[in-house]
Amino acid sequence: EPPVRGLRVGSTPLLPAERLAPVLGLDRLWIKDDTRNPSLSFKDRAVAVAAARAVEFGLEALACASTGNLAGATAAAAAALGLPAYVFIPADLETAKVDHALAYGATVVPIEGTYDDVNRLCLEVADETGWGFVNINLRPFYAEGSKTLAYEIAESLGWRSPDVIVGPVASGAMFTRVARGFEELVQLGLIEDRPIRFVGGQAAGCAPVATAWEAGTEVIVPVRSPDTIVRSLAIGNPADGSYAVALADRSRGSIEAIEDEVTAAAIRDVARLEGIYPETAGGVTLAAAAAARRRGVIRPGDEVVALLTGNGLKTPDARNLGLGDGVARPGQPGLAPAIRPSLSAFERWLEGGA
Repeated sequence: EPPVRGLRVGSTPLLPAERLAPVLGLDRLWIKDDTRNPSLSFKDRAVAVAAARAVEFGLEALACASTGNLAGATAAAAAALGLPAYVFIPADLETAKVDHALAYGATVVPIEGTYDDVNRLCLEVADETGWGFVNINLRPFYAEGSKTLAYEIAESLGWRSPDVIVGPVASGAMFTRVARGFEELVQLGLIEDRPIRFVGGQAAGCAPVATAWEAGTEVIVPVRSPDTIVRSLAIGNPADGSYAVALADRSRGSIEAIEDEVTAAAIRDVARLEGIYPETAGGVTLAAAAAARRRGVIRPGDEVVALLTGNGLKTPDARNLGLGDGVARPGQPGLAPAIRPSLSAFERWLEGGA
């Protein structure tokens, strides 16, 4: 029989981060590198499951409400399946993410408002059209895809779990489903039942889950006007936020709020030290690991796995935050000024001249 069509999602590597670890204050750090998935984010995992069910149900179109990464994943899956795609986004989304979805032939619908405004509209559109909205009427299947992160981490570690998992928190669905994935492996007898602390990261400019965790409550107070460069996590009223708080509490983990400039610095650090270029959610994740270490949630000697869930090519402007003029001086990374095509001109620049 011919192969089943669909988005080709394979296992991504778990990489040692020996140069980055001491910068973050960690002793042992692994990076789960989902920057290299087909549409360059972990969302391919969730969409692959939801899209497969959409086909089984005979739905005529694939759609989503997105802060960016889901837009590309949904558009790519629809293209692979031969379905039309409708992607609803906040109108001020990063241009690179919009272009990504357009490249796969999606119909991209910008909405004036926040992601929460987009999501509310899509609830109505899903009811009226019957389209398969991967994160709305297909959400139970969509959420299952994130558990594959746990399966692959355990397999890569020789069928065991680490001490700490650190990941970004937007709706909270991925964060909680990764934990569920490890629980299932224990139930199946594939790994030993041992405690894992779960650390989440949010941008300080949209941190309803981190705020609730810090206050010691599972009641999420929505953020009405997110103010952050981390658009992929800017969900002011997260559907699974209270479950994410509960997971951090019962696992003795934490949910950290990270300032944008710290996020940008973490993006630069992992790129220059490990050769992996994440988008803003990855910067939040790594900075959250450092914050959790300072808090004492991550302890000396802990084995930590950080989930880098998207590629930095989707948020190219973010890494420049806090860099000043960004002009490279001799011996420093950055973009050097244009010079004449002569050795003497290069030598003048190298010696610090104009």
